[in-house]
Amino acid sequence: MAGDNILIVEDEEDISELLEYNLSRQGYRPEAVDTGEEGLQVCRETLPDLMILDLMLPKLSGLDVCRKLKADPATAGVPIIMLTAKGEEEDIIAGFEAGADDYVTKPFRPK
Repeated sequence: MAGDNILIVEDEEDISELLEYNLSRQGYRPEAVDTGEEGLQVCRETLPDLMILDLMLPKLSGLDVCRKLKADPATAGVPIIMLTAKGEEEDIIAGFEAGADDYVTKPFRPK
């Protein structure tokens, strides 16, 4: 299936496992990492078809990861969905200004 490699950058193991499980069941090939630094590295190495990115990550935030990827011509085309508990209007605006393609707040429905 074209467009089936999905990189999940999420530090909450339960959420990461839930996403991996549900995406795998739908025929996608998810790969999960739990830090922003790993997310940057894996994205640059594998150029996934989609990244699901948590905003609140240790050390390097999801906003910083998004900005770095969108500023790099090699990774700028990777679509990024922010998945975060931060649902205030200013958080959503900040996510889109950083380059996110979509913004989903937790809790969410896996389907």
